[in-house]
Amino acid sequence: MHTPTLPADSAPFSSARKWGTFAICVLLAIVPNLDLTALNQAVPHLTADLRPSAAQILWIADAYGFVLAGLLITMGGVGDRIGHKKLLLIGTVLFAAASAVTAYAPTAELLIAARGVLGVAGATLMPSALSLMRRAFTDPKERTMAVGVFFGAGGLAVGLGPVVSGALLDHFWWGSVFMINVPLMAAALIAGIVVLPESRDLVTGRLDLVSVPLSIIGILGVVYAIKEVAVEGVGQADAGVAALAGLAALVVFARRQVRAADPLIDVRLFRRGAFTGAVSTSMFAMFALVAQSLIFSFFFQLALGWSPLKAGLAGLPGALGAMVGGAALAPPLIAALGRARVAASGLLVSAAAYSGFLLVGLETGYPAMVPLMVLAGLGMGLAMTVTSDTVLASVPKERSGAASAISETANELGGALGMAILGSVLNAVYRSTVDLPAGLPGEVEHAAEDSLAGAAEAAAALPAELAALVMDAARAAFVNGMHASMLFSAAFAGLVAVSALVTLRNVPKVIEDAPDEELLPANRKSDITLLD
Repeated sequence: MHTPTLPADSAPFSSARKWGTFAICVLLAIVPNLDLTALNQAVPHLTADLRPSAAQILWIADAYGFVLAGLLITMGGVGDRIGHKKLLLIGTVLFAAASAVTAYAPTAELLIAARGVLGVAGATLMPSALSLMRRAFTDPKERTMAVGVFFGAGGLAVGLGPVVSGALLDHFWWGSVFMINVPLMAAALIAGIVVLPESRDLVTGRLDLVSVPLSIIGILGVVYAIKEVAVEGVGQADAGVAALAGLAALVVFARRQVRAADPLIDVRLFRRGAFTGAVSTSMFAMFALVAQSLIFSFFFQLALGWSPLKAGLAGLPGALGAMVGGAALAPPLIAALGRARVAASGLLVSAAAYSGFLLVGLETGYPAMVPLMVLAGLGMGLAMTVTSDTVLASVPKERSGAASAISETANELGGALGMAILGSVLNAVYRSTVDLPAGLPGEVEHAAEDSLAGAAEAAAALPAELAALVMDAARAAFVNGMHASMLFSAAFAGLVAVSALVTLRNVPKVIEDAPDEELLPANRKSDITLLD
């Protein structure tokens, strides 16, 4: 009689290997997020060098995010089939190579293509890193802490991006902000070959090549439509077409997953209330989290006139709060209060902090903002850690790649929706409350009524006294819009807190880390072998 071999991760890892895996995964959470904000700093410099068109500038900014969002589900399924160590190492090589091409791109077209390849590589990293941490950390408290640090490090990297790239741009050419990725990825590759574990369930079926394009078209169509609405407003024909095409593709994709012998996503994952509740809560939490990063960036740079470097430093307290909330506070609070209460409490803390920002204005000192930023970050760190850890723990290890990809795709959609809706709220209130001085030239008045950035550009051509009046009116209107967005975010976070209490109420404090035969693929072989 054949005796199945146990998966390598059924036995505890050595302490050195476990924490080595953790360090590599945290590094891989940092690098892509540094890259995102580094691009924002480099755009003025590369624009002067490559002279891209306005449309090309938008694609330089969006190519990475579009490709990443579209491929997350596919890469999660690929990792579950070929092994997450293998996929992650391929991703590190691809990310390093694409970063080098980006840094030395001689044309805007090649730069856009390289950013797209970076998106392909990025889509391999997040599901693989989370899946490997799921395998390395079998102790629930340790796993929750690791997940909290992982996401906190990513948030901290977003804040550090302007600091690091600003320092590089002061001494080197614009490509240096991308070249920094190369040695970091090389270090992750070398350490990963030696340290990372690898195991996989043997699925006899092949990757469903029909489902792959359906998922890509579906996610890209929806994300593109949301971003177009955020930039151009409701009523854009191309946004409507993209939304309809994306939704139609997702409907066909979902139906195929139910019927396919080898689905890209096992829809039975959604039978678990813990999984579905955590994914939906995480998506809506990401929606609210956008408020702090988006609106404060505008407030510091446009309303207060701070440099990107200073604005980046000013935003760090929120990221530090998120790391403390996720890594230090979440594990003991889950043990004491349970997952639903901790997630809801975190969202309510953030809602209270967002409400506090209604008292922030142009004359408010920065020190008064710091406690609110820390509380907002801390609350979201708690909520995001609970939901992300619940997603990983509530599915068998054999499906952790697909589960992570679903969660990350939901986060991408939540962030895009937050950008669109909160940006629309801010712009609508700005345009309805801006009180410009009379007698302005038509083109100046039109630009100033559109946005604070437009007002700043138009005022540069006016006499000093009139320019000051225009900017005072624009800044005051922007603060009105910021307050409206913060109020919306606070109310929304409160609603999500109630949702978390309901959807996560039956999730145990400790989710046993054991295989669940109900969710294993039907065509999985009886033995799981070590690939190391």
